[in-house]
Amino acid sequence: MTTVQADPTPSPTTASRRWRAWLLDGLSSQAARHPGPHGTPPAEHKGHSWWRVMCLTGVDYFSTLGYQPGIAALAAGLLSPFATLVLIALTLLGALPVYRRVAKESPNGEGSIAMLERLLPWWAGKLLVLVLLGFAATDFIITMTLSAADASAHVVENPFTPPLLHGANLWITLVLLAALGAVFLKGFREAIGIAVGLVGTYLVLNIVVLATAAGHVVSHPVVVGNWWDAMTAQHSSPVAIVGVALLVFPKLALGMSGFETGVAVMPQVRGAATDTDARPAGRIRGTRRLLTTAALVMSGFLLLSSLATTLLIPQKEFETGGSANGRALAYLAHQYLGEAFGTVYDLSTIAILWFAGASAMAGLLNLVPRYLPRYGMAPEWARAVRPLVLIFLATAFGITFFFNASVDEQSGAYATGVLVLMLSASFASTVAARHRRLRAATLGFGAITLVFGYTLVTNVIERPDGLKIALLFILGILLTSFASRVHRAFELRAVHVDFDETAERLIGAAMAAGPLRVIANEPDERDAAEYREKEYSQREETHIPDGRPVLFLEVTVRDSSDFTADLHVRGEERYGAQILRVEGAGVANTIAAVLMQLREHTGQVPHAYFNWTEGHPFSHLLRFLVFGDGEVAPVAREVLRRAEPDPALRPRVHVG
Repeated sequence: MTTVQADPTPSPTTASRRWRAWLLDGLSSQAARHPGPHGTPPAEHKGHSWWRVMCLTGVDYFSTLGYQPGIAALAAGLLSPFATLVLIALTLLGALPVYRRVAKESPNGEGSIAMLERLLPWWAGKLLVLVLLGFAATDFIITMTLSAADASAHVVENPFTPPLLHGANLWITLVLLAALGAVFLKGFREAIGIAVGLVGTYLVLNIVVLATAAGHVVSHPVVVGNWWDAMTAQHSSPVAIVGVALLVFPKLALGMSGFETGVAVMPQVRGAATDTDARPAGRIRGTRRLLTTAALVMSGFLLLSSLATTLLIPQKEFETGGSANGRALAYLAHQYLGEAFGTVYDLSTIAILWFAGASAMAGLLNLVPRYLPRYGMAPEWARAVRPLVLIFLATAFGITFFFNASVDEQSGAYATGVLVLMLSASFASTVAARHRRLRAATLGFGAITLVFGYTLVTNVIERPDGLKIALLFILGILLTSFASRVHRAFELRAVHVDFDETAERLIGAAMAAGPLRVIANEPDERDAAEYREKEYSQREETHIPDGRPVLFLEVTVRDSSDFTADLHVRGEERYGAQILRVEGAGVANTIAAVLMQLREHTGQVPHAYFNWTEGHPFSHLLRFLVFGDGEVAPVAREVLRRAEPDPALRPRVHVG
């Protein structure tokens, strides 16, 4: 007797299914609860104290201290403290009031993009969102790559780093990004505890470094005189100093990067006991405290770090290849507190910069599924985490190679993404204040919008790389989005279908006489003559048996730019006609979805009757894709064919 031993190697089909199941784990037809610091908490989650949630903002916002002072010194030179003062003024008088308004107008974490989406109807709103998503992707992706690049600079410059790693910034950056992707592929859970520890440790270490630097300046006041003499030699008058500071401060705009994150984490903030979904006043108050505290703390650190690094570090060390390039405060930590403390500071900086990349990745994982699949502009798998992680990781790798892991080279692209989001937030706040007839607020937000607009234009002119990268993101999003929309155009596109009491009664009465017979009617005058002529022509052309009752199905397209919708079918009797009325995103898809639901509801396969539409097929196809109507009969039949592969169970389509 021969024994046949089973091959332990899984078949390609089994392996493929397991791979697909792992890749799409967590896929949901509803808004997914994505992992990470920005994730939507479960329904039973009560939230966290605002100061703990502030640390989620802090891993993005406060981590910029790792590279901001060096970039400021490189951009403004000896005028860095004055340019930083301008940045602080814009932070406290511009960005902070804007995002306090955004927190009130968008308390569920959607941010300024959702505010602008509500302002513009139809396709204009969708296109604006896609463009802003391109800039948001620029912001978050560059946050990942720039933070990893700066972390690699701290690794390479540490005196205990093996010589083998010197000059290996690019590969260290790629390893950090790969580790970031691996964490998200495995499953990244809420990490407020980690964020609190990282931010607390990092800020304490920075206080020690800055206090030591201040002590050195006090004990050696000559450094202040040397700096002042050198600065006034370059810029003789106070007016020139102020003018140059105003001109160069747009290069420092990445120091305001944490505000969009601040409103993204709003769902994590614990509200008051009296909060409701419609009026989460406690959550709004907590978020405003979060934003204000973070802005004040960061402003203090920015000013002190700018003074310390400008006074104590030679200007040549800030340049590419210099010991302070991308790591100015770390330079001071090693210089004045020893290599051991400096190494601890480096490790803390590397950790918070790496976690800032995690925060950015989590932001993308919450932002993309919120919009693209809902618009029909991404496949359903875009609601799953792991495929998106792979796409974002590949993009981050490409950006890192393009900039050769240079912090300085990426700062322009980073600032562009940050400034566009802030400009959109200030504009949305202006419009919101105007709608509420708040004249002073409208003027104030309008002035802030102009300042952010000037800052953005200046930054783009001087460093166009950011705009180029953002345009590539926008082009990629637009092309893939519309290709996906066309590919998915023949889906049912209905989340839920229900019937009101009158519709239930009309359907029940029609069922009593045999299979349901539904006439698709484009509502026009909706008078007795319209229904009488429609019924007569359909009975004549499609041979509906005499005496059998019919139901008219009328679809109204409210917003054809929407992809999916909940369908609420309302029954109505008018001039003796039994009518089912429904609003949907597209006529053909809505009819098909109602027919499929009628089959499920009654257990009978319904018959639907249509007229051919005059006109060119291509123009009808364009009307279908853009306006949701066009040639209804063949499109409805194709939607039904894809939704129900069994012809015996598929609703019947008759065309006359």
